[in-house]
Amino acid sequence: MEGNKEEPLIVRDFLARQRTKLANDRTLLAYIRTSLYFLVSGVALIKVEDLENVREFGYLSFLISVLLVALGFLNYFRLRRKLRDGQYNSM
Repeated sequence: MEGNKEEPLIVRDFLARQRTKLANDRTLLAYIRTSLYFLVSGVALIKVEDLENVREFGYLSFLISVLLVALGFLNYFRLRRKLRDGQYNSM
């Protein structure tokens, strides 16, 4: 896109852009869902009182949960910015 001027999209290109935006949303939701799974498993592992050495895995699960959410949002906003700026070749 030269000169920051965007050409009008034909229907096929418009639909492709919409599919990409929706796929980006679905990917973010998948990151959040996976993060929640790790969060729930971390709570369950910490609450187990019979096995003391499992507690560390619960804290590790919490850490993985936070990292997944951060990675998901980072990826989401990076791709959203590329779509908005029209940088399709570098995706």
